[in-house]
Formats: sequence, C-alpha cells, structure tokens
Amino acid sequence: MKFLHTSDWHLGRAFHRVNLLGAQAAFVDHLVETVREREVDAVLVAGDVYDRAVPPLPAVELFDRTLHRLADLGVPTVMISGNHDSARRLGVGAGLIDRAGIHLRTDPAGCAHPVVLADAHGEVALYGLPYLEPALVKDEFSADRVSHEAVLGAAMDRIRTDLAARAPGTRSVVLAHAFVTGGQPSDSERDITVGGVEAVPASVFDGVDYAALGHLHGCQTINERVRYSGSPLAYSFSEVHHRKTMWLIELGADGEIAGAERIDTPVPRPLARLRGRLDDLLADPAHAVHEDAWVEATLTDPVRPDDPMARLAARFPHTLSLAFDPEGREEESGSSYAQRLRGRSDQEIAEDFVAHVRGGGRADEAERAVLQGAFDDVRADDSRQETHR
Repeated sequence: MKFLHTSDWHLGRAFHRVNLLGAQAAFVDHLVETVREREVDAVLVAGDVYDRAVPPLPAVELFDRTLHRLADLGVPTVMISGNHDSARRLGVGAGLIDRAGIHLRTDPAGCAHPVVLADAHGEVALYGLPYLEPALVKDEFSADRVSHEAVLGAAMDRIRTDLAARAPGTRSVVLAHAFVTGGQPSDSERDITVGGVEAVPASVFDGVDYAALGHLHGCQTINERVRYSGSPLAYSFSEVHHRKTMWLIELGADGEIAGAERIDTPVPRPLARLRGRLDDLLADPAHAVHEDAWVEATLTDPVRPDDPMARLAARFPHTLSLAFDPEGREEESGSSYAQRLRGRSDQEIAEDFVAHVRGGGRADEAERAVLQGAFDDVRADDSRQETHR
C-alpha cells in the first residue's frame, strides 16, 4: 500500500512579508497530480495545515478547494491538527467530511479509532494522533506528569491496545505532530517544549509499522519507520539547505517498509544567505547564481555603508533581510562600564565611541587630530578659568 506523507503546509504564512499563497496553491496542484500519477492509496497530512489558529480567508478558501480536489480523487486522506492549528476549528464538520474520504483527526480522545483501509494483503489501520498540549490532555490520558513524552506515550499505549485487539497481521500507521529525538529543527518551527522537557524518544512509536511525523520543517529519517516529511516550502532562511519533498512510502505485505522515495515539491524561488563586505557582494561573479533568489545579506563592512539595501537590490532585487556584523568588532567583556574605562585617556574613550557608533570603524588620523584638538581646547579653557578664579 502506497502512502504520500506530507505535513506543515502552514497555509496563510508569508516569507518575510512575501505572500506565499500562490506558491502554496502550486504545491497543492503538485500534490494532487502526484497522487494521480503515482497511484497513491492514501494521503497523510501530519499537522500544521494552517499557520495560525484563525487563518486568513484566502488560506481557508485554498484549504476548502484542496479538500474537494482530494475527495474527487477518491483516495482517502487522513489529516491531523498541529500546534499551529486550532483543533476545534480544523475539525468542524469532521463527521460529515469523513463520508467523502477526508478524515480529520483533531480530537485527542479519538486517537485509538483508526481509519481502516484494505488491500490484497489485509487491513491497514491509520491512527491520527493530533498535537497534544501536555497541560490540556494530561487528565484525558491519565499521564503521570505534564510532559510531551508522558502524554504521547499514554496515547500510544491506547493505540497499541486497539491494534492488539485487531486481526493478526493488521498493519499500522500513526500520524503524529511532535519533536522527536534526533530531529534537526530550524528557525521557523514554534517551540513546543514545556517545562524544559526536550524531544520525545522515537521508541514511543514502537509497535507500529510507520510513524508519519510533522512539526520539523526539514525532511528527515529518524529511523526506517519514523520519518518527518518536512514542510513543502521554506519558511525561514535557516532552511536554505533543505530539499523540500514529500515521502512516498510503500508498506509491504508484512508491514515492512518496501519503499521510501522523496518526491520534490515546487520551489517558488531559491534561498541564499550572503555574507561579506557590500562592495564584494556586488562585484563577486560567484554570486551571479543568487541574483534571482530570496536573499538574506549580512554585511561585514567595518563602517556601515550608505544606502546598503538599495545598492544590494540593484543586483539582488529579491533581498528580504539585511543585517550588520562588522569585521573586527571587539566583544564586550562582562566587566562594568567603569572598569572598562579605568586607565584609559579621554582621547582613547572618544575614539572607542567613534568606533562603536560606526559599528567597528576606527577613527582615522584626521579624525584623531580633530578629537585631540577639541580636548586641547577644553583643557586650555579650563586652565584659563582656573587662572581667573
């Protein structure tokens, strides 16, 4: 049985103020076409369908069209809610939508009631385990403590109990939205750790044939049976090296992973992180490949250049982020301001101030002479005043 595993659509999210709805619609087109061409048996969407609890209307409209298109394919789809979604809103009408083959699993209490599919080798039980906020579901699962590991473990115990009561040889798939040990995060995931509790171990999914994970935006394999699909689009520059894909998983007759193929998703525009002096970035021919990319530039000029964004945009018209990290910047010690000034002359303090406001550029010879002259004039004036007292 073939499953197309995807997650973290984040419908309605922008990329540094760039509207991504068109790119998200292109992804849905690609998803539908992949399901049709690759003869997929079921689509698995492992949470964060929307980017926020109350999504913008265009995102809701895109989701509505997506559900209709998936239903028209006649291929079952199982979706869970993630930490960005409002489970109650996403799950509205779930019972009715179920009849169209779109199975929304947003209620933690129903995690042990699977969608059951069948092929020539028997049944496959697909369990939808939505994002579990520990403080909110601890009592539902009678967990011994408020932690992700405790509530996820208790939920998985329910799933294993249900699976054990089914016919021998029933294969199983779990959709979950969590941070699992071994996964590599990026800057664009919302932190879901609670009380200092870190990631949950992959062993929490022991006993099922495949765990289709969502939450982390990089496609990655925790082990053969536990995988993240990653987000279909990049949502931060920390994802610059991600290859955006979906997993096409083939579950064998005995529950073995008979195939795991990454299906690339459409890239609206590549990402580039550039670092260096402004003139070098503008002149270096090696950066020609980035001229059509979304660019994050970090300038290292000792002195902040004039009008840097406009100058960058002349070569890199899609520059979205600009930061400064001057070369030679001295790291401030943990000492107090008075301690740092102790033993330094007025001239040295003034020159340090010039370097600070310039982001690292030291005063040149002419400027030092002007500063020296100013201090000499002040001292001379003080001496004249002392003489007349």
